[in-house]
Amino acid sequence: MADFQLNILGCGSATPSLRHIPTCQVVDFRNKLMMIDCGEGAQLAMRRMRLKFSRLTNIFISHLHGDHCLGLPGLLSTLALQEVGGTVTIHTFADGAEILGKVFDFFCREHSFNLEFNIIKPERAIIYEDKAMTVETFPLYHRVPCTGFIFREKPKLRHIIRDMVDAYNVPIAQMQALKEGADFITDDGRVIENSRLTTAASPSISYAYCSDTLYDPRVAEAVKGVDVIYHEATYIEADAEKAHQRGHATATEAARVAVEAGAKMLVLGHYSKSYLNEDTHLAEARAYADAHGRSDMQIFLANEGLSLDLTTCR
Repeated sequence: MADFQLNILGCGSATPSLRHIPTCQVVDFRNKLMMIDCGEGAQLAMRRMRLKFSRLTNIFISHLHGDHCLGLPGLLSTLALQEVGGTVTIHTFADGAEILGKVFDFFCREHSFNLEFNIIKPERAIIYEDKAMTVETFPLYHRVPCTGFIFREKPKLRHIIRDMVDAYNVPIAQMQALKEGADFITDDGRVIENSRLTTAASPSISYAYCSDTLYDPRVAEAVKGVDVIYHEATYIEADAEKAHQRGHATATEAARVAVEAGAKMLVLGHYSKSYLNEDTHLAEARAYADAHGRSDMQIFLANEGLSLDLTTCR
């Protein structure tokens, strides 16, 4: 199992189709599951992908359109019936907390887990942090208040060179200091530089989720330097006018954000049901990246059941 894995549960837009269900993703970070948006069918998709309800700790809702949150009542009800324990935190706008709180109280009066709400706004802010990761919000530009999310792995520790620490008889008590970059001082006062005892830490990975939004250079600026970007690509260029009227982006515009941000990988999703397939989405995004000197950037089409090991971007 990868340390940082992205699972696509749903990648359709407002109306479910026979090909796609509404938007939902699950980030699996070191066996902790964090859901991003929760469209209808999310809990069934979790079962199909064998993602355990008991490991779900946080749910991040980008905005309060139905295709991004109407799966929550059923999911929460199932968590209650499964007698899941611990705390589940829903990160959402104030209106969402009020509505979902009432729904949960009505349908799930008896439950074994603690439901908490963290009120977010469409602004730059860190809304979640643990010892290994932070999650921050940034504004998106849709028809209603909408926020994106950046999942950042914190800097890692350096790697011990076992033969060298044994050669210098480094005590176990000093290992943590070495991993954090400290030099080692021997009993006779010699300073052994850290670079002789350790190798560089593995690079940390970052993932940005750009939900429903128009193309805007401020989005690219907000996610600059992120390794992997998911960006909605509801339409192709032939339907660009429709996209902009409805507060959405095209696949070409998604690629533009990724190129401007310097991403290593782009994932496209949130497809309109009006298309029989997403071949043109991929072709248009690939063409834009290639034309702007980014033939090295990996581009994937989101699809139900797809799992991506984000550590391959190191």
